[in-house]
Amino acid sequence: MTQAPAPIRFKGTDTYLTNESLQAAVNCALTLQRPLLVKGEPGTGKTLLAEAIAESLGHRLLTWHVKSTTRAQDGLYVYDTVQRLYDSRFGDGDVRDIRRYIRMGPLGEAFSSPERVVLLIDEVDKADLEFPNDLLHELDRMRFRVSETNDDVAAKHRPVVVITSNNEKELPDAFLRRCVFHFIDFPDTELMKRIVGVHHPGLDESLSEQALKVFYELRTLTRLRKRPSTSELIDWIAVLKANGVSSLKLDEGLPFMGALLKKEQDLVAVAEAFGRGRRTRA
Repeated sequence: MTQAPAPIRFKGTDTYLTNESLQAAVNCALTLQRPLLVKGEPGTGKTLLAEAIAESLGHRLLTWHVKSTTRAQDGLYVYDTVQRLYDSRFGDGDVRDIRRYIRMGPLGEAFSSPERVVLLIDEVDKADLEFPNDLLHELDRMRFRVSETNDDVAAKHRPVVVITSNNEKELPDAFLRRCVFHFIDFPDTELMKRIVGVHHPGLDESLSEQALKVFYELRTLTRLRKRPSTSELIDWIAVLKANGVSSLKLDEGLPFMGALLKKEQDLVAVAEAFGRGRRTRA
């Protein structure tokens, strides 16, 4: 039987700044001991949230990066038949001991951990439509059986589960019902200024204000196929600082736009919108 964790309040970390709504969602999931399903546009810190929760709670972080071919079984364990066959031909170990060839997946490792962990299931919507439903059974029971050995693996401590989605596919209602949901809004100017300050302490106030003004004006362009995200803003400011840039104006062309915009069509769109047809400087 899993042990109920002591109540802990999540308030973000020194490097991961949050707002009240995100803190409330995390704390709700911790209280209910349910998975936290997080959505939001790229660059809003969905994946980094799990790292921040792990740091805040003092727990180890396990990460399961979901791919289009991922099955729920992969997260439990893998029976390494190839290694067993190799050992039977060339090795000197006892290949009759099947347990030697059972490799725990991220979910299996989380269940078998002697201490509570934070488990990140990243981009759950990349997998097959049946994947979330297949995942539900083990997340609900917090145990599974290794069919090759008949061993039961039961969670000693219920892990903190954070699941991210990029809205590539609709998730089943049954799956959604068992999660605490939160959509991470894109940071407003004030929060973004604080985020920039964390990554670039001592940044010149004038450059910070100019960079943020340009950044948010670019994000208003409806023609952009990929709007710049927080991480791209942080990178862009780093390049500006390193090259001694102190003044930014949209109508005079912008330096190092390859750090902000990642599609040629977007570079053209910005040039046409603010530079009367001139391309921004790369």
